[in-house]
Amino acid sequence: MNTLFSKKSTREQRIYRVTIAGSLINMFLLVFKFTAGILGGSAAMIADAVHSLSDFMTDIVVLLFVKIGNKPQDEDHDYGHGKYETLATAVIGMALMGVGGMICFNGIAKTWSVINGEVLKSPGWIALVAAVVSLLLKEWAFQFTDRVGRAVQSQAVQANAWHHRSDALSSIGTALGIGGAILLGRDWAVLDPIAAIIVSFFILRAAYQLIKQATDELLEASLPQGVEREIIALASKEPDVTDIHNLRTRRIGNSFAIEMHLRMPGETSLYEAHQHTRNIEQRLRSRYGEHTHIALHIEPLKVNGVYVEPSSGECQTPYRFDLQDDCRKF
Repeated sequence: MNTLFSKKSTREQRIYRVTIAGSLINMFLLVFKFTAGILGGSAAMIADAVHSLSDFMTDIVVLLFVKIGNKPQDEDHDYGHGKYETLATAVIGMALMGVGGMICFNGIAKTWSVINGEVLKSPGWIALVAAVVSLLLKEWAFQFTDRVGRAVQSQAVQANAWHHRSDALSSIGTALGIGGAILLGRDWAVLDPIAAIIVSFFILRAAYQLIKQATDELLEASLPQGVEREIIALASKEPDVTDIHNLRTRRIGNSFAIEMHLRMPGETSLYEAHQHTRNIEQRLRSRYGEHTHIALHIEPLKVNGVYVEPSSGECQTPYRFDLQDDCRKF
């Protein structure tokens, strides 16, 4: 039990450390981008700064929801609190969707004003420097956050990593737009808002994927077919186990839930059946983690829709053993 809690503690500490590291980068970029956007007169950079603001806010969401999601099961939550991490993923996705929509709208508005004759001011070099710095820092943040997210199997941390990556992609578009506007002169200053529009589509796409992932889990979507085939293969390795059916799977936060029916010969004793199920559970937990929820239902063999009676033993259907080991009718 102490080992179990130490693993949970280590996982939570790794999530906190990587999220705080990302939030410090976001805080620095937030101030730097807003300053560069204002001083450099760049709409794309100001939009990028807003994106960094959303990153900083979602860091707070991850820290809050992961702490709740790591709480053990209690009387009111028999399956634990893992869904809070799923909710965190949904919140991050919706934040991204809102930011992407806002950037797209502002970019279109600026571009439309140029079409109507407005002349935009070319952005300053400081905006380009900020875009390059943002690109390098955010890609670095993506790499170390995604690595930890995969190691601890946290959807919320991986979602936050992709938030970093989306900001890096945003900075690429911003750098191209600002650089083009600077090098080509005021006649091409429209490249700045156009870059913001292009970047917004990357952000909206990432937001859609995160929201879909969280929605599928909240609606109890099954695990991928490849995972389900692997589950059946692992269970089929157990001797005397045949005809695995009624497989049902889902995610609970960062853990899997697996339910299935197994058939064994009717003469298998209760003790033997229990040993078989324990072996299967250990095999599945070794593959998918100690916190995997597993429910197995054992049935006798079935031929032509009829259960096969045990081939040996004095007591057979419709009889049963009572507590005194007598064989009596129902």
